[in-house]
Amino acid sequence: MARRVKIALQAAAVLVVALLVGLLAWQVVRTDQGRALDSEVKSGQKPQAPVFQLDQLEGSGQVSLADLRGKAVVVNFWASWCAPCKDEAATLEDAWQRWRGRDVVVLGVDLQDFSTDARRFVARYDVSYPILRDKHNWSWGRYGLSGLPETWFVDRQGRLVGEHVEGPVTAEELDRNIRIALGTAS
Repeated sequence: MARRVKIALQAAAVLVVALLVGLLAWQVVRTDQGRALDSEVKSGQKPQAPVFQLDQLEGSGQVSLADLRGKAVVVNFWASWCAPCKDEAATLEDAWQRWRGRDVVVLGVDLQDFSTDARRFVARYDVSYPILRDKHNWSWGRYGLSGLPETWFVDRQGRLVGEHVEGPVTAEELDRNIRIALGTAS
């Protein structure tokens, strides 16, 4: 009887390891697909932005990227513990204030964070643009993120355009890429 229990436990351990290896392989493939987006955008292609529907940090309800078709969208991935994210918060808020009346939406997507910390960040840095919570880090692999902050630009047709900014985004980068997303760049 003890031998059967030992064999059953060993089989269960092998199954758990196999499942973990499978999960790791799936995550690597998903992340590689997301990283291909960066190459496509750099080469001038306009791949469809991976769509998401995420909970709002404040209040109830969700925001879907697909529902924002017809608008240019700045998607900034960040976390409250990220020092460069703190540095760029005012720049993103300024862009939101300047562009929001011209069919532009700035979205902050909070990742790998506690919602209470994210709320403190929003209050401390006077962030008024919509903040979404990716509780399960779904977008990490879909967008091929390598760190935080990272910013993508989505045109009116839901395609990734302009530059993929890894690290804090500048006002110049925001304005230049928003014009590209609006289709008004010269």
